[in-house]
Amino acid sequence: MKIYTKKGDDGSTGLLYGGRTLKNSYAIELNGAVDEAQSAIGLVRAEATDEIAQICLGIEKDLWLLMAEVATLPENRRKLESSGSMVKASMISSLEEMIDAFEGRFEMPKEFVIPGQNRISALLDVARTTVRRAERYSVDFTQAIPDTLVGAYLNRLSDLLWMLARFAEGDHLLSKRVE
Repeated sequence: MKIYTKKGDDGSTGLLYGGRTLKNSYAIELNGAVDEAQSAIGLVRAEATDEIAQICLGIEKDLWLLMAEVATLPENRRKLESSGSMVKASMISSLEEMIDAFEGRFEMPKEFVIPGQNRISALLDVARTTVRRAERYSVDFTQAIPDTLVGAYLNRLSDLLWMLARFAEGDHLLSKRVE
């Protein structure tokens, strides 16, 4: 199989379980942003300690499911449900449990933090802001598919990435201006 099919030369792309849509549709824009986020999280994983790297690997696997859900026409969602290829409430609960677990491991900053205290925290903040962009793109998708958990997952994921960045930086460089 060749990597190029030439089918997308007209500005369309194929969807999971059939169908095509324009490459600038809200679902494909969302999947593009999630793909970027997944790559940013992969960069974190490549640089991080074992604990954070394992968390990132789990997130990357979750994002494959999320992208499968987004790349499926509404009339084919039943196929997702039967295969388990969609965001589930348990995935969101898992993120919340990790957030809660990390919250107790360091003193939370009391004001805004300036990103870049060290390489891992900076990479986590890049991943977080990329996820936030994906979350903004998810609004149209969640309005079109009201029973989806895609937006909630992305919201919680950005919270977890913020928490991991603060954990990774140790001492926080706070935004409060010292004169």
